[in-house]
Amino acid sequence: MSLRQIEHKQRGFLIVNSHPEGAARTVRRMWEGVEARTDGRRPVALVLGHSAGYGLATLLTGLRRHGIRGIGVAFEGADNGRRTATAGWYRTAEAARLAAEDGHDIRFVNTDAFSTDAKTHVLDLLEQHYGPVDHLIYSLAAPRRTDPATGTVHHSVIKPLGAAYEAPALDFSGADPKVTRARIEAGTEDEARATVAVMGGDDWALWVRALAARRLLADGFTTAALTYVGSEVTAPVYRQGTIGAAKEHLERTAHELNASPALKEKDGRAFTVVAGAAVTQASSAIPSIALYTAFLRTALGEHGFRSTAEQAVDLWDQLEGRTPLALDEAGRIRLDGWELDDRVQDRVRELWADPERGLETARAGADWFMGQVRELYGWGVDGVTYGEPAETDVPWPAPR
Repeated sequence: MSLRQIEHKQRGFLIVNSHPEGAARTVRRMWEGVEARTDGRRPVALVLGHSAGYGLATLLTGLRRHGIRGIGVAFEGADNGRRTATAGWYRTAEAARLAAEDGHDIRFVNTDAFSTDAKTHVLDLLEQHYGPVDHLIYSLAAPRRTDPATGTVHHSVIKPLGAAYEAPALDFSGADPKVTRARIEAGTEDEARATVAVMGGDDWALWVRALAARRLLADGFTTAALTYVGSEVTAPVYRQGTIGAAKEHLERTAHELNASPALKEKDGRAFTVVAGAAVTQASSAIPSIALYTAFLRTALGEHGFRSTAEQAVDLWDQLEGRTPLALDEAGRIRLDGWELDDRVQDRVRELWADPERGLETARAGADWFMGQVRELYGWGVDGVTYGEPAETDVPWPAPR
């Protein structure tokens, strides 16, 4: 037992500790919000990046609606006596508890999914306990990746390409949101290549090839990698920047995988999935995305902003054939129509044109965004008594 009194700590935009009960409660809330429908087959799934964002939503909705079996992989930090465990560690513990309570067969591995050793270990577990994989969900987000072939450590950056980027941004480091200005110098070709190496499709393809080499692709195997397009408002720093270059590489990788003998032999499919905007640890660090998201929430209204779980329900229903695939001309599964609706984007552009006045109109959206960021780390969650000591040394879930 290591009951400790912990307090919310924030340095600028970065929240440096997490609350175990708050993080767990966000998982329970998502779990309870998904209608349980586990009739029919229980497919084997491998979810890479299961502990946050769309990966977490895909894991929980897959369990609740389709009774998936298999493995979730994440790379999280334990409590070390000085600092709490990461929020993703606590979320995984709660996801495991809920899954066990509901009778699901799921294992969780804490490892660097980019490494060769991780692939070997996870594939060993699949081979021993589950057999061929029906679905591989790729939802990894990381600041760096070590190339397993060369040992080179690549670092991703968030920068525009071609010219510097200057735009309004949301400062949510204090008690009240305010508009500031963000300026980022253009990224170099080397920085773009490094970002592609981290966030592009290379590792995704390695996972598929590793599964194929071990004969762990099921007939009709499907793999889906999460991506984002977003609005023209944020395009210079996102879709037209270093991250956009990585996402384009991810999309090219999907076409290459579809043409590969391994997938053709199994009548397999590879998709990129264009999700809508979400408040995640990764997205909140991108300049201007916070302000854009606050304006988007205002344009959509309280009930128009689709949660990651709602979008994950749509994704699973398409992958499992309960609903038709919603593909665009590039063969990508689109879940973002609600965000890119013309009327919604027109309203966002109006607010963006005069951001200070826009923030006055969108103050509720900005407060909502700030609250969502805090909840990512387990803070500000309804029903949690933050004044009481909390058990911070929560064990990583062991196999049942």
